[in-house]
Amino acid sequence: MALRPEELAKTIDHTLLRANATRTDIEQLCEDARKYHFATVVVFPCYVPLASTLLKSHDVKVCTVVSFPFGGDTTITKVRAAENAVGSGADEVEFVINIGAMLSGNFRLVRDEIAAVVRAVRMKSVNVGKGLVLVKVILEAAYFDKKLKKLACRMIEDGGADFVKTSTGYGPTGATVPDVELLRDELSENLGVKAAGGIVTAEDAETMINAGAARLGTSHAVEIMERFTEPKD
Repeated sequence: MALRPEELAKTIDHTLLRANATRTDIEQLCEDARKYHFATVVVFPCYVPLASTLLKSHDVKVCTVVSFPFGGDTTITKVRAAENAVGSGADEVEFVINIGAMLSGNFRLVRDEIAAVVRAVRMKSVNVGKGLVLVKVILEAAYFDKKLKKLACRMIEDGGADFVKTSTGYGPTGATVPDVELLRDELSENLGVKAAGGIVTAEDAETMINAGAARLGTSHAVEIMERFTEPKD
């Protein structure tokens, strides 16, 4: 069955994570998101209140990032940042695992950190009267072999997260079909896979969805939708 434009739009996290992003850029991002009914906008924590205000009463959620893009903050720093994000209005929180700890074999730290951040987000969302705030764990899969990717999937699932995201877009490579397929195979149906990094065209988007991605992170969302809705020859 062919993917409809509105279905594609609801897989897209319309992303703006540039250091030089301005208030005007965020306003444009939210305007585009309202127009195409994207799943979320993804912005830095400092822009969560603005995006929340601009998207109030619309069908677009606000997502933000924690310990992005390197994941090297302490667990307590990630916990506090995640709590602050929810308190500021975030509907979804993404955080990068401790990549160095994973590569060093310090799996307990990675496991405990995932559980701590997820627990903090759940508790904060209850305390501020929000509904379920989704937690996406960013793996940066390019740094890991297949064995570590599988282990990470188990830890992320055990930790109670909602999504595993392939990449930050700042690593050696972005999303790949083999990685999306591996994550989809390793995770239960309760967890989604988000592909991010290098998704530039409508063809890229369809390829990742066909591989098993339920969400796509891209800064090319408008171009993808424009291309996808062009009349086919």
